[in-house]
Amino acid sequence: MPTNEEIIRELYRTAEVKDVAAFVALFADDGYFWDVSAGKKYYGAEIGDTVEIYGAAFHDMHRELGNFYITGNRVIVELTLNGTQSGPLALPAGTIAPTGKEMHAPCCDLFHLENGKVKSFHCYSAATIILGQLGVLGNLAASFQ
Repeated sequence: MPTNEEIIRELYRTAEVKDVAAFVALFADDGYFWDVSAGKKYYGAEIGDTVEIYGAAFHDMHRELGNFYITGNRVIVELTLNGTQSGPLALPAGTIAPTGKEMHAPCCDLFHLENGKVKSFHCYSAATIILGQLGVLGNLAASFQ
């Protein structure tokens, strides 16, 4: 059986290659993904929406993995989210039209695993940094379609 770190590295790999089915398959049946900064939790098949949303908005999306902290069934990962916004970024508050700008934003992910599957994934991305780098922070109302 793979280690918890190996499972999480595989989860990031499947997101990088936009393999939605493989990404979702790494979650427990009752598992969820919480995009904390966007204020939305995803369950079941909709967990894959997160890969599709960011893949559509950032054609060159890359997660640069930093430190891993592992304690039992908990894994914390420091990383950066990197990419050029070439497509619409669909957020719960609205959609940000393509800006053509790059983001290089810090993020911290917290995972809870059970029986080799992701039970919960809490993603704490630096939304203000992302929005600032995309050039929409100063005029959020005008940025949403």
